[in-house]
Amino acid sequence: MTWTNWVGNQSFAPVSSASPRDEEEVVALVRQAAERGQGVRVAGAGHSFTPVVQTDGLLLDLSAMRGVVATDPAARRATALPGTLIRDFYEPLWDVGLALRNQGDIDTQQIAGAVATGTHGSGTRYTSLSGVVRGVRLVTATGDVREVGEDDLDLLHAAQVSVGMLGVVTQLELEVTEAYRLREQVGLRSWDDVMEHWGQLVAEHRHFGMFWLPTEESGALYNLDGHGERLADQCYVKVYDEVGPEAPDDDTVGRRVDRCYRIFPMVYDPNFHELEYFVALDRAPEALAAMRELMQRSLPDSVYPLEVRTVGPDEAFLSPQYGTPTVVISVSGTPGTDYWAYLRSVDALLADYDARVHWGKLHFMTPERLHALYPRAADFIALRRELDPDGMFLNDHLRPLFA
Repeated sequence: MTWTNWVGNQSFAPVSSASPRDEEEVVALVRQAAERGQGVRVAGAGHSFTPVVQTDGLLLDLSAMRGVVATDPAARRATALPGTLIRDFYEPLWDVGLALRNQGDIDTQQIAGAVATGTHGSGTRYTSLSGVVRGVRLVTATGDVREVGEDDLDLLHAAQVSVGMLGVVTQLELEVTEAYRLREQVGLRSWDDVMEHWGQLVAEHRHFGMFWLPTEESGALYNLDGHGERLADQCYVKVYDEVGPEAPDDDTVGRRVDRCYRIFPMVYDPNFHELEYFVALDRAPEALAAMRELMQRSLPDSVYPLEVRTVGPDEAFLSPQYGTPTVVISVSGTPGTDYWAYLRSVDALLADYDARVHWGKLHFMTPERLHALYPRAADFIALRRELDPDGMFLNDHLRPLFA
């Protein structure tokens, strides 16, 4: 078989593959791989742009291990299997008065993969999905099952963003919240207006995000409709705030009011190759202004929108938000073009702002930068070596950074 990710920029043929139906089958497959000296990687829904899934050994597909298996409204917890899609949480949680605390705008990712790479929504009051993980069941390199919980915080914080390097996740427990509804405000604003009100937009809203559009053609690339208005050098701004039961549902485009999970998702065409970096929130305006200037100089390579979001701090060792709230800066290369010089220029610029990376997006991380930017990187590597001394769960992409 040949495995290919959703946008087609990563493809490989593993030596073998399997689709286990339960934890017992995962244990057997990992033990068999250990006996053969094979590496093991797990494929999620394929939404990473980096070769994190690639292996010359055994590739596991956990899509059969799917579903929310328990909810606890009093403790505000939900337990799910690794192949559970983000959208699979919606109705089971809502039916018991719960919801995900936050989420991104793609809801077809598997929860284990989304957690492993630090997938996030927007809003400084909320962490990424990884930051709400409170428990993990993990099949380690020996085929043993390890329960990781809040009684071992170092291992939990290593497992919250592990890029699949600690073992095969077979179950996750998430902290969730009471069900809530949102009102959206979506529309075009000038760059100067957004920057003038930056602090207010970030601080006063549950969710603030935007796409800066460098050209008139930029909006269509992400299905952003300007409704006939000029798009070049404009910001397509999305603001979401919670509303009470007195606010009626509303399906007016750009002003919808509905259950949270009906507001968050957005439809993307798989027509882009994304780089995503994170800068400390207090340096956001300066970094964004520098990015705008770079992109204006880099056209047509920089035709895709600049997406901007924020994320609250957490304690996961490999999280971009470790110990600090961040602004998320996402740009894309155009498939079929040689976009590497442009992306390297973005990397060089944001390196001056001590930017951390999204492990599932294109990046240029080096061992030196890893240890300078992630204070607990050495602790993660030590725990990884303890759980997997032979590097079963590494691959050629991860080994230079984490061996």
